[in-house]
Amino acid sequence: MPFDPQFQALYDQRAAQGGRPLYSMTLEEARAADLAAIQADAGEPEPVAEVLDTTVPGPDGPLPIRVYRPAVEGPLPVLVYFFGGGWTLGSIETSDAICRSLANAAGCLTIAVGYRLAPEHKFPAAVDDCYAGVLWAAEHVGRYGGDTSRIAVAGDSAGGNLAAAVTLRNRDADGPALVAQLLVYPNTDYLADTDSRRENTDPLLFNDKSVHWYWDNYLATAEDGAHPLASPLRAADHSGLPPALVITAEYDPLRDEGEQYAERLRESGVAVESVRYPGVTHGFFTMAGTLDASRRALAHAAGHLRAVFATDTTGA
Repeated sequence: MPFDPQFQALYDQRAAQGGRPLYSMTLEEARAADLAAIQADAGEPEPVAEVLDTTVPGPDGPLPIRVYRPAVEGPLPVLVYFFGGGWTLGSIETSDAICRSLANAAGCLTIAVGYRLAPEHKFPAAVDDCYAGVLWAAEHVGRYGGDTSRIAVAGDSAGGNLAAAVTLRNRDADGPALVAQLLVYPNTDYLADTDSRRENTDPLLFNDKSVHWYWDNYLATAEDGAHPLASPLRAADHSGLPPALVITAEYDPLRDEGEQYAERLRESGVAVESVRYPGVTHGFFTMAGTLDASRRALAHAAGHLRAVFATDTTGA
């Protein structure tokens, strides 16, 4: 189908302005441009009852986190969120609007983890940091009104990749129980050879060249790309992982590998809901100030989390 009309208007505007691909910029330029674009399309951030910036112990020194508390009586379920940006771009600020929206709509304490970025810090630094954030949450969120028995992980793009990797690592380490994973257009396979990778080449959009650029920044060697914590689809076993909601976009080079991951989880006995949003591209989830599709996806994600958190609470 054609682009969503609202997205088409954004696309036309970018084309008229001669937008440059992020991979054609310096790292500093790309990081600034990425954040500026996300903040421009996210709309006015929702107020929450409390926002706290702090640090927690990480594998290579203090790890920044941001805690969002909605105006809801506790103890609250907990969502640990990992921002997107191809492991190369992004920060806690990148996911600020998403975390505020999900905290309010899902009624959960939401924690954004400021993991280390590539190429300065190669794989598995980001996985190590994100998992450290989850372990900290499982031990300490009670002091912020969180319920340590109801912890979920989530992320978009590279953040979705990291959320999937964390669930695999946590299962194999016999870590704290996780009740859900929310994966928004995640990277799942470094070696993906899919129709969506081949079809999405438009330089004005996140495209196949973008995907390769991010992977090249993230991995120290091509061999690392086969590691299941880099490419979760390549894990030998996907059983015993938490229930998942996988969100994909029609015009996204990562569409097929995200949907393949959902199917692999389903085949392994994991409860999965997979939904593809038509007419939109990679990145649409962060565009709630601009796209109705983004607002629908955020509402869907929040509803899914509410249901999972309630089911876990009641034991139903």
